[in-house]
Amino acid sequence: MDRQKRVCAIHDISCVGRCSLTVALPIISAAGMDCGILPTAVLSTHTGGFEGFTYRDLTADVMPISAHWQTLGLGFDALYSGFLGSFEQIDLVGELFDTYKTSENLVLVDPVMADNGKLYAIYSPEMAKGMAKLCGKADIIIPNITEACFMVDTEYKTEPYDKPYIENLLQKLGALGAKQVVLTGVSFNDSELGAAVYDVASGNIDYVFAPRIDGYFHGTGDCFGSALLSALLNGKTLTQAAQTACNFVHKSIEITLKLNQERRYGVAFELALPSLMKELGILNADH
Repeated sequence: MDRQKRVCAIHDISCVGRCSLTVALPIISAAGMDCGILPTAVLSTHTGGFEGFTYRDLTADVMPISAHWQTLGLGFDALYSGFLGSFEQIDLVGELFDTYKTSENLVLVDPVMADNGKLYAIYSPEMAKGMAKLCGKADIIIPNITEACFMVDTEYKTEPYDKPYIENLLQKLGALGAKQVVLTGVSFNDSELGAAVYDVASGNIDYVFAPRIDGYFHGTGDCFGSALLSALLNGKTLTQAAQTACNFVHKSIEITLKLNQERRYGVAFELALPSLMKELGILNADH
């Protein structure tokens, strides 16, 4: 290994309830990367299933942090953005991409803003349009089906899906400007759940799946995105990385159910990290 790769993860911090940075930082670190963080907000817990949580907006800190980094001459092999707390932050993250983007690094955007057909409470349709614009600056975007529908103004449908519906969404997402799209939450039957992988230039579409486990589990999107990026930076193709991410999320949910843990605190991804590291060839590897 010539050098350790460096990632900048741009997400909020929920102090309790595994999601965003408390998921991205340990997963990317376990995969062998130096993971720097740029926190967009600090919350006492995440917003799903908890009431009375605290929320501190860190919008004013984003550019001063970046300005200091520039004095250090920092560069990143990947920039990875997730939940953003305001319309202003969407524009600021776009500026960060402009500042740190090179011909050799990777910009991954997870447009975290909606699920199950509805925008999160903090988001408006205008913010969804702003997120679509930010996706245009990315190399890879990883929306779920709800987020995709809001960004490309398409009717949201519930399962079961068919390929024409999914592939129409993929093509519209590709038109936003990213080179590649991974659409999550895709399934065509009751037994599997996974993602569709679309390369815009070639038009090629691949599908990856893992066995379906019924129920809603907080933080799995962040686990997916973090594992996907980790696999990409360890040399896997996007389709291979998406399969690795599906496997990791499935394993994390499986362990959570065996432990009978309360779901709103997130999945027990920590105990699935060895399986991810093994799949990436990190365990037993000589660095």
